Amino acid sequence: MDYTQLGRTGLKVSRLCLGTMNFGPLTTEEDSFAIMDHAHELGINFFDTANVYGWKKGEGVTEQIIGRWFAKGGGRREKTVIATKLYGSMGDWPNEGQLSALNIRRAADASLKRMQTDHIDLYQAHHIDRNTPFDEFWEAMDILKQQGKILYVGSSNFAGWHIAKAQESARRRNSVGLVSEQSHYNLIVRAPELEVIPAAEDYGVGLIPWSPLAGGLLGGILRKIDKGRSASEQITKQLDRHRDKIERYEEFCDELGEDPANVGLAWLLHQKIVTAPIIGPRTLDQLDGATRALEIVLDEKALTRLDEIFPGFKTAPEHYAW
Repeated sequence: MDYTQLGRTGLKVSRLCLGTMNFGPLTTEEDSFAIMDHAHELGINFFDTANVYGWKKGEGVTEQIIGRWFAKGGGRREKTVIATKLYGSMGDWPNEGQLSALNIRRAADASLKRMQTDHIDLYQAHHIDRNTPFDEFWEAMDILKQQGKILYVGSSNFAGWHIAKAQESARRRNSVGLVSEQSHYNLIVRAPELEVIPAAEDYGVGLIPWSPLAGGLLGGILRKIDKGRSASEQITKQLDRHRDKIERYEEFCDELGEDPANVGLAWLLHQKIVTAPIIGPRTLDQLDGATRALEIVLDEKALTRLDEIFPGFKTAPEHYAW
């Protein structure tokens, strides 16, 4: 396993981040434990979750599964850089969601209890909260740091100007600020290249791409459908929209002799801003398969070919102005 720094920090994390969103709804607790144990065997030390995962409001099902896994001991907690997120509603009363100082305090304590740990390594805002000033956000996060409950703060689904505003607010408080941004980024969804990635690069914020395979579109979907495997209605609609590109992409992967899913992950690993794509395996086989991406080297010719199939963006404003 290769490791890299998380943004501008001294923290070392694996080049693949284990996403846990499937733990509970799609993957049993027993299988979730096996996947996390095997991730450690492969050298993956970076796990991502969120308080809303499990999709039973207020229960934090996935965090509870992780907590029971930590409780098994054997160095499981010590070997793991655990990242979780807050924002989504955890109840029906006011202040049980978003990023007010009140919810940040309550949500952090609840996540700590569910995960049976005394600190969160990376605490992330799951979405921008347009109603909470960044001064309030940072005051609450700084208090959690002082209490030893969190170590680093990250964002998710922030626009470029949100990152800039957050960092300038933190700078005024002599705070470290954001160290990472978790963004929807893959070969098909390249809009972050306009402003999110330039902002992240300028402020030393590491990029953690979610949905690196575009919900399965980049995972060899055509050959799976040809074999009779079904796709969701949403994915089918997206496939109809991108079919020509997907066909060319899968043909190119065949030329490379590589699985499309691994090529999609490898492309992200070749982007200098990317810390670690989030993989969300439902099975041990899917976890093992993803590690192949670490070995794939895409030369300039291959990267150019991928850009031709899935055109990207120049940094704003050059993309749309001189």
